[in-house]
Amino acid sequence: MNIAMNERMMTGALTFEKIKYLLLLDDKADIAKLIEKARQKRDTTIGNKVYLRGLIEFSNRCAKNCLYCGIRASNSNVERYTVSDDDVIEAAMFALKNKYGSIVLQSGERSDREFTSHISSLLQKIHEATGHNLRITLSCGEQSEEVYREWFRLGAQRYLLRIEASNPELYKKIHPDNENHSYNRRLRSLKTLIDSGFQTGTGVMIGLPFQTIDDLINDLIFIRDSGVVMVGMGPYVEHAETPLYEHRGKLLPAEKRVELTLKMIAILRLMRPTINIASTTALQTLDENGRELGLRAGANVIMPNITPVLYKKEYDLYEGKPALHDEPDEVGEAIEKLITNVGCQVGWSEWGDSKFYSN
Repeated sequence: MNIAMNERMMTGALTFEKIKYLLLLDDKADIAKLIEKARQKRDTTIGNKVYLRGLIEFSNRCAKNCLYCGIRASNSNVERYTVSDDDVIEAAMFALKNKYGSIVLQSGERSDREFTSHISSLLQKIHEATGHNLRITLSCGEQSEEVYREWFRLGAQRYLLRIEASNPELYKKIHPDNENHSYNRRLRSLKTLIDSGFQTGTGVMIGLPFQTIDDLINDLIFIRDSGVVMVGMGPYVEHAETPLYEHRGKLLPAEKRVELTLKMIAILRLMRPTINIASTTALQTLDENGRELGLRAGANVIMPNITPVLYKKEYDLYEGKPALHDEPDEVGEAIEKLITNVGCQVGWSEWGDSKFYSN
């Protein structure tokens, strides 16, 4: 493939046609060129620091029934849990002492008052214990504007709400068709989060059954235009206890889903150079070096899982999650080695706010 053509396709405004060209690259040398271009864009724009977000999966109780998710409400084979406040605070203190700078509180999606009040209380306890020295990201699903604003007032600075699929028709194919799983409601929640002042993030699954290249192009354009400042997107990984599992025969091979994800990360870095992009656990699930590959493709965030080991295996979004039996200190050692091995610096004790948000 002509090198000059590649260079032209990676510069200037990335139109629908250019994005499609890049996503369809199949020559390994051309893909390597795209990935290197994205890495250079990151390094020259925001630097090569990788920021740590200590992930605390504090509850797998969920009111939703998304067709791809292992902790969906209808899955009776999951042992449900909620980590005690004391254990959450202990994990937060571990993050602070080990210079993570930031934590993510993630759970199944619930919007009942018992749940939202618990989050409000937990935010206050964490800030009191850590002296407000940690940035807190919430990933707790769709809520009312009142709840979002309360959580923001109580010191949650970031919020991750993945759209999963920006095509409304594809969204309907991977969710039950009811008001509790509404595409428009998801969009409204994202807008409310941004309007409430959160550093807002979203993301999509890559390699879903029924998904087309055009869907992925539009996912990137949606992310670019949505106003989000952080992104977590990874390959779709199937789960036997979900309705979508029956369509596993339509999936790309695991290595192709990884390759497609790396191209998505690289293209997004070229489109939005200053946003934060995570190299996700789902990448590592399909390729043991997946998170390193994500960093090489332009990602700048890693989320070490610091959930108490007792609960890790029950936060079973998809099959094959790695490091389920690793203690937090083991995870931290591996993460530092991973980051330095790809030529990046660790952003110790830094909040790592998105430059796009700051600007």
